[in-house]
Amino acid sequence: MAKIKVIHDTIGETLTIYFHEPSENHICEELGNGSLLIKDENTGETVGFEQLNYKPKEPHRLIIESESFSERGD
Repeated sequence: MAKIKVIHDTIGETLTIYFHEPSENHICEELGNGSLLIKDENTGETVGFEQLNYKPKEPHRLIIESESFSERGD
């Protein structure tokens, strides 16, 4: 089962989501509106996403919902 890592930095006001464990050699690609795509520098694989200036409406409550899909139809 894949693990998703979610980091909410309340001081830096960022929300970072990793789909795969990040390597030491990663690069960020700016998407606009304070959104960054985090990629493995060696393979180009997307390993995560970061949203800058993230402030939830309720600062002490962050709800994560997930749904898993398979391209094979499993």
